[in-house]
Amino acid sequence: MSTLPGVTLSFQSLISAYKRIQDQLVKQVRALASKMSQANPGSFILLQFQMSQVTQMGESISNLISQVNSVINSAIRNQKVQ
Repeated sequence: MSTLPGVTLSFQSLISAYKRIQDQLVKQVRALASKMSQANPGSFILLQFQMSQVTQMGESISNLISQVNSVINSAIRNQKVQ
């Protein structure tokens, strides 16, 4: 967990925020799909942009997990046999 004045960041809070954003996006997709005849091109473009942002967040989280795994694996490899 990383702590700065007034800021607390943990993996759990990161995943919770990501899940909340995904859930909101799913609600927006369902709402737009339920009124297809009233939808306009701007709505689709905005939704597509939001989907790409959520995808980028997911990839960033995945990269973070990969980096943590690499650090752990490296630390294990570098331990001296006692």
